[in-house]
Order: sequence, then structure tokens, then C-alpha cells
Amino acid sequence: MTLPRILMVEDQSDLLAIISDALSGFGYQVFIAANGLEALELMRGDVRFDHIISDVSMPEGISGIDLVEHAARLQPQARFVLVSGYIKAQLPPLPEGVHFLPKPYRLGQLVQALKD
Repeated sequence: MTLPRILMVEDQSDLLAIISDALSGFGYQVFIAANGLEALELMRGDVRFDHIISDVSMPEGISGIDLVEHAARLQPQARFVLVSGYIKAQLPPLPEGVHFLPKPYRLGQLVQALKD
């Protein structure tokens, strides 16, 4: 049986390490990217992701919202979770079907978002 594959995109390296390790413990195969450019490279590769988790605000000029649009073409099977330190009302309208989690979030909330 293949483990569910997650692409986690987060520019805060400590948070990226902690959450990716924790998700691995929940039985996910986690791939990491520190910014949108790295995430795009992985999305263009051979791995098909079940879930993509991304921070909204990131360096390198590609936001999490931009990644949702790219994923719709490159990884249409992936379910998307956007996280942000901003409240949802402060963000532009999110694409349909995207789950939003405000930071700080609890690991249980993230795991539940992956199951919903």
C-alpha cells in the first residue's frame, strides 16, 4: 500500500521540519519545499501528490494562492490546504475547494483538514 503523499510548502524552516516530521508519524509520505519555486519544480515532476499544504505568503514571488492555480493544471488530483498568519477576511478570495487554516494551528486541525 502506498502512503498518501503530501507536498508541504513553508518558508519557516523550523515549522517545516516540525510539521513534516509529525505528518510522517501520521503515515504520510511528506515532500518539502521552502518556497513556491521549489514547489513548482516538485509539482512538475513524476510524483503525484494527494495533498498540497502551503503557506499563503512566501518569498520568491509565488504565493500559496498562485500555487493553487498551478496545481489545478499540474496536480489536479491534489487537495489543497492553505495556511496563513492572516485571517481569511484579509486575503483575496480563495479558489473553490481550498481548505484554509489560520496560523497558529494545531497538528490535529491540519490532520483533520487532510481527512475532510
